[in-house]
Amino acid sequence: MAFGLTMKQLLYNMRKTEASDLHMKVGMPPVYRIGGELKAPAGIGPLTAQDTERLLSEIIPPSLRKRYDEKGDLDFSSFQDVDPPDMLPQPGVPRKQDRFRCNVFRSGGGMHAAIRRVKPDIPTFESLHLPDVYRRLSDETNEGLILVVGVTGSGKSTTLACMIERINQHQAMNIVTVEDPVEYHFHPRMSVISQRELGIDVPTYAEALKYIVRQDPDVIFIGELRDHDTVLAAIQAAETGHLVFGSLHTADTMQCFSRIVEFFPQHEHAFIRSALANSLKAVCAQRLLPANRDACGTPVVPATEVLLSSPTVKEKIRAAEDTDLPAIINTSGSEGMRSFTDSLAELVEKEYVAMHTALDFAPNREALRSKLQGLKVKAATLVNRIRS
Repeated sequence: MAFGLTMKQLLYNMRKTEASDLHMKVGMPPVYRIGGELKAPAGIGPLTAQDTERLLSEIIPPSLRKRYDEKGDLDFSSFQDVDPPDMLPQPGVPRKQDRFRCNVFRSGGGMHAAIRRVKPDIPTFESLHLPDVYRRLSDETNEGLILVVGVTGSGKSTTLACMIERINQHQAMNIVTVEDPVEYHFHPRMSVISQRELGIDVPTYAEALKYIVRQDPDVIFIGELRDHDTVLAAIQAAETGHLVFGSLHTADTMQCFSRIVEFFPQHEHAFIRSALANSLKAVCAQRLLPANRDACGTPVVPATEVLLSSPTVKEKIRAAEDTDLPAIINTSGSEGMRSFTDSLAELVEKEYVAMHTALDFAPNREALRSKLQGLKVKAATLVNRIRS
C-alpha cells in the first residue's frame, strides 16, 4: 500500500515534472505522461484498490460521488493547491492552484483515473506552433462549422480554447460554451462569455443545446460532438447564422465525415452530408509529437492537417467521396489547406522534431521522404543562386 501518499503530492509532481497527465490504476504505481511518454516515478509501489479509493476521494466533489457509484464513470474538473506539500501557508500570500480535468472510472471493481493538468493561461497560436490559418479562421466570424479533430490527448481542447480566446480579445461577440467539463476559464474582454458545465449547470448536452440559440449567441462552442443530438444541434446552429466550434475524435480530416455519418441511420445519410457540406467552414486535424525542446521551447508540438470548405470539397462531401479529400488538400496549399506530410516536413526543416519521429507519425513515409528531399534540393539551388 502507498502509506502516506497524498493526492496533493501526486498533483504537485505534475507541475514539478511538467507532466500533462496522471494515470492511476489498481495494481500499478501512478504513471505520468511527460513529453508524450508514460513514466512511473521512482519510489512509489503499486496502488491497491484501497489506495486509489482513498486518494481519489480527496478530489471527487461530494455532490458527484453518487453519480460515480451509480454509473461507474465520472468527469469533473477540480482546482487544487500545487504549492510544495510541506510548504506552510504564508499570511497574505495566496497559494498556487492548478486546474485538473479528471475522469474517474470503475475497472475490475477498483477505482481508476486519468487526470489532465490544464495550464492556467490560455496559450497563443505562436506558443502552440499552430499555422496562421487557425488565426484566420478565428478572425472570420461569419456563420459556419469549424471542427478540431484528433485522437485523445492530441491537444484539441487547447487549440479550441486558443481560437475562442482570439475572438474574445478582438471582437465583441456573445460566446456560449457547453463543456464536459469546463477546462479553460475565459475572462470576458471584448466579448461576453457564458460557460456551461455538464453536471453542474446543465444535465446533458442535449438539454443545453436544445435552448442554446435562444441565448442570442454569436459563437457557440460544443466541447465534443459525441452523438446524433450534438452533431445535429451543431449543424443546425451553423445553418441558422452562428459560428460553431466543436471537437471530434477522429485521426484525420477524411475520417471526420464517416464518423459523423455513423451517428445517423442509413436513410438520413444523404441529408446529413448535404447539411454538412452547406455549413462546414473547416476541419483542423492534429497530432502531438515529441519535440526538440531546445528548438521550439515545448516538449510536444502539433502536426496539423487543414481542410477548408470550397465548392469542390462541398461536392465531395455530398457525394460521399471522402477518399478524394487528401488529394484536394495536397493540391490546395495556397488556399491555406495543408496535409500532415507538409506539416511534418516543416517541423523537421525547423528542427522541431527529429526525422525518425516524423517518419513514425507520417501517414505516408515515402511521401514525407520525397517532400524533405525536395526541400533540400530547393534550398541548395537557392544557395547556389545567391553565390553566383
